[in-house]
Amino acid sequence: MNEHEFEPTPGLPGPLPKGETILWQGAPDWQAFATRALWVKWIVAYFAILAAWGIADQIASGTPAISVALATTRLAALAAVAVGLLLLFAWLVGRTTLYTITTSRIVIRFGIALPMTIQIPFRVIDAAGVTVGSEGIGDIALTLRPQQRIGYLILWPHARPWKLAHAQPALRSLPDAAGAAQILGRALSAAAEQPAEPVRIEVAAESGGNAHVPAAA
Repeated sequence: MNEHEFEPTPGLPGPLPKGETILWQGAPDWQAFATRALWVKWIVAYFAILAAWGIADQIASGTPAISVALATTRLAALAAVAVGLLLLFAWLVGRTTLYTITTSRIVIRFGIALPMTIQIPFRVIDAAGVTVGSEGIGDIALTLRPQQRIGYLILWPHARPWKLAHAQPALRSLPDAAGAAQILGRALSAAAEQPAEPVRIEVAAESGGNAHVPAAA
């Protein structure tokens, strides 16, 4: 038995209401999540620069080779522990997170120690933007209408980076972000045909990524 077996429908807090259907479900790619959301490559580079700087400084100051080796080993061990913990966290995020797009809402189920579910009805979404990398992995960020607020710390790490004052929920490190964006775009367009404010779909591409990814067909 796992921590999510109590869900009547995987990824959802309750049974689907009549007339609502699931259009798409997916989870973060944990390796991409480690790189994109936790900046593991930058942290490895930081420790590498720190080690090189320390070695050069100690050699220049005449520190014995054995002392230089010991200091470098301690730093390498610290780096290995830090990176290992981040990779473990990324793996757990990939294992426990499930994103769901239905005909009327987006649901983010996440949480390692304390499972949580955030439901975002289409009517509170003002815009959606997708950023896709060269391998097709990307993020879909949601801009909520001005009167709608969700705390950044509640959403993290499923939030667009650096948007602290006006947090934007995000579907992070999706293996097929373009495909998910197309499904979401069609669903939002269909919902906007009902008596409601129109929904904009904004698309961006990372440097080196696809020049254009259709968010609605």
